[in-house]
Amino acid sequence: MFKKMASDALGLSDIGKIIRKEDFDKTQSDDFVLTEDGEKIHFLIKSKSDEYCFTNRALIHLDGDKATSSKRNIYRYDYYQHLIRNVSVETAGTIDLDLEIKFYIGDQYMSIDIAKDEGEAIADLYKSLVSISQIQEENQRQAAFAKDSIGMAQDLIHDNRFHENDISKGFSEAASFAYEWFTQKYKDNTRKDFADVFEKYIQN
Repeated sequence: MFKKMASDALGLSDIGKIIRKEDFDKTQSDDFVLTEDGEKIHFLIKSKSDEYCFTNRALIHLDGDKATSSKRNIYRYDYYQHLIRNVSVETAGTIDLDLEIKFYIGDQYMSIDIAKDEGEAIADLYKSLVSISQIQEENQRQAAFAKDSIGMAQDLIHDNRFHENDISKGFSEAASFAYEWFTQKYKDNTRKDFADVFEKYIQN
């Protein structure tokens, strides 16, 4: 009991280590990456009970309740569905042997303990997540502008009426235009692949 308390106090209970690129395929996370669709691992943290796998498209979390159990719950958080926010790093104290990177992905809060000597690599991950968060925020803002603009357009033509003989044709053209417009705006403001961000900041 006292040994466990000491481990918790020093941050030894479940410290993660950063996995080298050449060892990605030796982890469980690798089995759940959509490699067939061009998904690629860029950063991977492994502890006794968890794996945090950052790909160009998603965070894959293998969640283990106990270090002694081989059972895992696999969760996937695609960046285009789950926005990243409130990214922070808690540096190690004088006696601590670990540091923490914390963030929300969607509604899920993540707090990952990493070995103290991995600080430089964690700074790279921090910059990657902050950059993704900023891109997501800007895309949300642009999507809101697009929605507002179509509303303004509707107001401008509100009093316009289709000619009675052309109602079918006019409705069809308006529906097709709206569908194509919304589809294009969704593509413009929904980013699913962040490979370039990870490649820019991840140095190891």
